[in-house]
Amino acid sequence: MSALLAFGPVPQAPGFRFERHAALPSTNSAAMEAARAGQGDRLWVLADQQTAGRGRRGRSWSSPVGNLFASVLLIDPGPRARIGELPLVAAVALADAVDRAVGAFGLARLKWPNDLLVGEAKLSGILLEAEPLADGRLAVVCGFGVNCVTHPDPEHYAATDLAALGYRVEAEGMFACLAGSLAHWLDTWSRSGFAPVRSAWLQRALRLGEEITVRLPAEELVGRFKDIDPRGQLVLALAGGQTRTISAGDVFFGPRPER
Repeated sequence: MSALLAFGPVPQAPGFRFERHAALPSTNSAAMEAARAGQGDRLWVLADQQTAGRGRRGRSWSSPVGNLFASVLLIDPGPRARIGELPLVAAVALADAVDRAVGAFGLARLKWPNDLLVGEAKLSGILLEAEPLADGRLAVVCGFGVNCVTHPDPEHYAATDLAALGYRVEAEGMFACLAGSLAHWLDTWSRSGFAPVRSAWLQRALRLGEEITVRLPAEELVGRFKDIDPRGQLVLALAGGQTRTISAGDVFFGPRPER
């Protein structure tokens, strides 16, 4: 059992519950276990350190003390046909939270679907996982990792952290901004649909209108990043005037990366 630390409610996130641990293998796994145990909606699980953090497609996520590791559990957060919009809701919320934490609007830019970059260096990761529960409801866990004081040195892309950028932000302060921002954007999404989220995402879009590479399971596509559609999918303009709408894939800038 991990040590459960005191963590009070965040005023800007009414209705959410909070658990903070000294260490966990993965906050996403702990939040999903809470869902299976019937703990209910709107639970934040935080850890000062993860021992088995993970990112998209099962990649490991560096999780040293000092950075933010937090996952929120949502039960039936919206119509199932719209769950694919949530990664972009989370991205907009985190970008706003970073701006509030550092006091600099527009610091964080977005790479589809939900990577936050400063320049072209990755600042954070967001991982969404969903699982049907025994009673038929859908549990969605959204995990956030933010490089506050240190960053890894990945092989295929650049990374950075807030301290390296000259901002002194502790993980707890970063989380307070995130909890309030996510509560706001979830409410906006629920009341007003995806349109305001899409607009906010596009305002921060990195390389919009420029050439990008999209890696899919069976192919790679090179084209112009034209738009995101009303469901949050990437619209890629290909040579010859064709377009492709992509629901999931890895986006790269510059030359095609080695596999």
